[in-house]
Amino acid sequence: MIIGFLGVGHLAAALIAGLKRAGVSPQAMLLSPRGRSAELSGRYGIDIAASSKALVARCDIIVLAVRPHDAAQAVAGLPFRAGQVLISVCAGVALAELASGPAKVVRAMPLTAAEINASPTVFFPDDGAARQLLERLGPAFALRSEREFEVATVNAAIYGWAQSLIAQSAEWCATKGTDAATMRQLVAQTFVAAGRLIAEKNDPMEHMLSELVTPGGITELGLSVLDAADQRRAWQCACEAVLDRLTGRSSA
Repeated sequence: MIIGFLGVGHLAAALIAGLKRAGVSPQAMLLSPRGRSAELSGRYGIDIAASSKALVARCDIIVLAVRPHDAAQAVAGLPFRAGQVLISVCAGVALAELASGPAKVVRAMPLTAAEINASPTVFFPDDGAARQLLERLGPAFALRSEREFEVATVNAAIYGWAQSLIAQSAEWCATKGTDAATMRQLVAQTFVAAGRLIAEKNDPMEHMLSELVTPGGITELGLSVLDAADQRRAWQCACEAVLDRLTGRSSA
């Protein structure tokens, strides 16, 4: 099975690194002649197709990783065939915009943590070949509808916001005279710990948080400051803004 990358930018580079880390041979991957293809070919020994048409002709799975506004044009007129799977990782591009003849089209939203095989990736519709590929990059979640997929794709923005919070927290610690490298690791691992506990326990999240919020304690104090700043509303507004962009209700 040959996996082709139609579009070779930052996200594709992370996926390629993760697949190689998961044991996928460079000979089982093929790059389109654009973006970072020359760099990644030199780094991993992956061949570059002569053209997008040549890439589609040779591959069984094609990962579409171009800019969203280029997606429809990028697949137009290519020689897709029955039995192929086109996996689009282009945020906000609906299945209806990706007509590819007899090939099956799947939308997916991996994160750059795919590079270390730690990306929680949503995809729709469910497909065995797509699932098998995505599970090499981290946990994969097949969703029930394209609308559910759009809502879940907001998580790709939350991923960046979480990194921003980690950076801000670590930088604040460093301004107090702590070792910056140690604080980076400590804060990052704190976020990992919080996520793992929620992911691996079935207790209601509200109950788990209530156990942490000791009356008069530091968690309660910090949350009261955040609540006073209406952080919950700001967070929800940010999520709604991203969803509006993804579903075409906003061009801002």
